[in-house]
Amino acid sequence: MIRSYEDDLRRRLAGEKNFVVKAGGRLRFALAYPNSYRVGMSNLGIHIIYALLNGRRDVACERFFLPEGERLFSLETLTPLNKFQVVGFALSFEPDYFHAVRMLRLGKINPCSSERTDFDPLIIAGGPCATFNPEPLAEIFDAFVIGEGEVILPRLIDEIIATEHLPRRQRLERLAQLEGVYVPTFPRRVRRLWLENLDDYPAHTTIITDDAEFNMYLVETARGCGRHCRFCMAGYCFRKPRNRSLDVLKREILDAKAFGKKIGLMGAAISDYPQIDELCRFILGNWLPMSVASFRADSVTETLVRSLAAGGLKTLTVAPEVGSDKMRAVVNKGITEEHVFNAVELGLKAGIKNFRLYFMVGLPFEELDDVEAIGELTARVKKFCGGRLTLSVNPFVPKPSTPFQWSPFAGKKYLEAAFKILRSSVKILRGVEMISESIRGSQVQAILSRGDRKISRAVMLSESVQDFRRNFNDAGLDENFYLRAIPFDEPLVWGFLDQGFTTDYLLDEFKRAAALKPTAKCFEGCRRCGVCR
Repeated sequence: MIRSYEDDLRRRLAGEKNFVVKAGGRLRFALAYPNSYRVGMSNLGIHIIYALLNGRRDVACERFFLPEGERLFSLETLTPLNKFQVVGFALSFEPDYFHAVRMLRLGKINPCSSERTDFDPLIIAGGPCATFNPEPLAEIFDAFVIGEGEVILPRLIDEIIATEHLPRRQRLERLAQLEGVYVPTFPRRVRRLWLENLDDYPAHTTIITDDAEFNMYLVETARGCGRHCRFCMAGYCFRKPRNRSLDVLKREILDAKAFGKKIGLMGAAISDYPQIDELCRFILGNWLPMSVASFRADSVTETLVRSLAAGGLKTLTVAPEVGSDKMRAVVNKGITEEHVFNAVELGLKAGIKNFRLYFMVGLPFEELDDVEAIGELTARVKKFCGGRLTLSVNPFVPKPSTPFQWSPFAGKKYLEAAFKILRSSVKILRGVEMISESIRGSQVQAILSRGDRKISRAVMLSESVQDFRRNFNDAGLDENFYLRAIPFDEPLVWGFLDQGFTTDYLLDEFKRAAALKPTAKCFEGCRRCGVCR
């Protein structure tokens, strides 16, 4: 029997616990994730915003996910997208821009903001991509949440409700006056807003389903990172680093026991959590398996690795990012070769036999000798661990509001040469597999990451990476312009966003990278970057 799309939605909802269905008469908010249900329900941000909005008496929030077919309805009540007053997209990855456009079309909503009428929903976006550079989407979305939704959404919803009687343009003008909200029709400097105290807002799985990508109960331990890795957007745009208190985490984990799921600890670097060993012992003491989003090889502990092994982990992932001492100084991650081998040794002692190494190629100041060093390090790790080893290597994509934001995307010839070196290195190693993202796909990601409003039309016309490349070229745009090194004195497209630190600070970090100088991690009382004013 062929199951219909509506039947599939009903089946998914029937398999959930804690979903919310409200009666009418409230502001109807469509929370849209531009990917599949399985991927979307593994995104902690969806759970946080869903609970936040449905915790209000005046809002009824329902979820939408990217369908496989040509029909699109809400999960909770099978309502079309264009019947909602507000549609909010969570944008975590640049390729999802095209999925968002597809969802708008399937929802019978014009993707072009200027062509929508007073009778159309307001279309807003939040998430990392919206916070870092909204300009490539400026002709599609009416407004962007710049920063963390817990701080901004309550006031944004209040203003949307208060302006229901106004024409569309006047409403947008009012929204543009809110802190943390960027309205492309009324551009101005916007300051990123963030939570001071994570304990004030719970951040854990709220809707229970067995049909998520990782099938875990997610718990956020910390937000932000103070390690100053110069390539990393999360390390700069989620500052300052903040931890949840251990007591709050313990309560959330006890609440999770009833569902019998593996605990997934979320954060930029779980091993940096000050009481990570005590937290691990508490989880295992309650007979719950656990996993983590990521850890750092220089702060990983034996207790953490043993806890992961007890939770059924078969492959331990370590992210050196680079292979040579020179490039370690350039990226400032602080992970040495000794740290890598220590993490692998902890894995072996815990009974984990398989490992994965993450690297990037095409970084600023990198040469092919540095790429060869990746192959040499891989060979040494393989000899040390003995089991299966996966080498994951991807092209570096320069990101806004990082010290490497001015850097070019490496040329196709250079990247092909780098991958050739690494494949040759891997070919002679038994039990080693190399995987990588495509160069062309990474090029598109780089264009979207640092793009301006001129590419917005090409995004609007596209539902895939292939569509975008065609529409980009048809518009007469030059990809070399978007992939080039940006002069230091050129105004930045995203320069109107106040992330808390100055361009001069980022430029100084770029110069320190060129000089192979380290920058210490954040510490209490530090005022270097300007975020902690």
